[in-house]
Amino acid sequence: MTHDAIVIGAGPGGASAAIGLARAGLRVALVERSEFPRRKVCGEFMSAASRPALDALGVAAKWDAAAGPEIKRVALFMGERVVTAPMPVSGGHGRGLGRDVLDGLLVTQARRCGVEILQPCRATGMVREASWHRVTLVAPQGTVTLAAPILVAAHGSWERGPLPTQAPKLQGPGDLLGFKAHFHGGALDADLMPLLSFPGGYGGMVQVDGGRLSLSCCVRRDVLMRLRQPGDTAGEALQAHLMRSCRGVREALGPATRDGPWLAAGPIRPALRPCYADGIYRVGNLAGEAHPVIAEGISMAIQSGWLLSRALTGLDPTDARARDAAGASYHAAWRRQFSTRIRAANAFANLAMRPERFAGLGRVIAAVPATLTLGARLSGKVKPVC
Repeated sequence: MTHDAIVIGAGPGGASAAIGLARAGLRVALVERSEFPRRKVCGEFMSAASRPALDALGVAAKWDAAAGPEIKRVALFMGERVVTAPMPVSGGHGRGLGRDVLDGLLVTQARRCGVEILQPCRATGMVREASWHRVTLVAPQGTVTLAAPILVAAHGSWERGPLPTQAPKLQGPGDLLGFKAHFHGGALDADLMPLLSFPGGYGGMVQVDGGRLSLSCCVRRDVLMRLRQPGDTAGEALQAHLMRSCRGVREALGPATRDGPWLAAGPIRPALRPCYADGIYRVGNLAGEAHPVIAEGISMAIQSGWLLSRALTGLDPTDARARDAAGASYHAAWRRQFSTRIRAANAFANLAMRPERFAGLGRVIAAVPATLTLGARLSGKVKPVC
């Protein structure tokens, strides 16, 4: 064996798992195909419920120093309607931090904890042999093979490729595609995070680091195809659709300038999935994916990485029965922590993409803004990881 654990993917889930495992005394390799800093399609908000995990990982102080303003209010932007309400509070407020900053912060901490970082390096094969895994990697220097009894897949559910943990490439008109862009000079209140409801999709906005406004959204593939005119990029067509559909977006982006191109990814596949199967542990979106409408993706990834590292702490990595028992324990803990918010996200997303169906609830929210606070609570904003 070359290591006790190999983690594929250095996003928030993979890096958090690697840090936790290294702090538990394991020899860990963290494999990442992209060079950092990198931009990613991501809502970039993290709720205060992740604070205990950040403290345990040893990165809370650096996150505090880098993140954007505290988010104290939630809102609904739907058509001409703009409704705001207090964000539920539990041990502080959530904040936004660009993935181009957050990912580097976590990988730097992993390196400090003794994790071997292989970057840029792409995993092209996984083979299970007896009680350990052999992983083939392609790096600029050539092909490398690692072996370890613990294998963690953290490459995200959107990535397609040859690994058994990667989904086949399928397309359909109802697919949800993810988009993200940064803006400077926007007029969104610093403490506000709105839910955007528009025909064919949903999204959100939040102020992140460096005075940037981060706008992320999902839109159905067939709706996007109808929106695009000759010569339009997908991002430009989507931005125009948002401006037409939501007064709140028009007001927030009216004075703003976009910082770089729109990013696109997907399709997204929200679902509950096995957290441990075929001897492979899964964290982040691979363990289970909520519709981004609830803005919990980063929180769930970091918390799942920490939950896995706790489940594996103290066991003999070469003991197959202990690894299986840890997998069952991790799966149960993951479901307790996240299953409710995934189901709530499905309901919210199905409504938000259909403003004509959402109209009745929109009137209720306008009359009783505390409904937004309740929705944020159901999405897990005040449920810290155990």
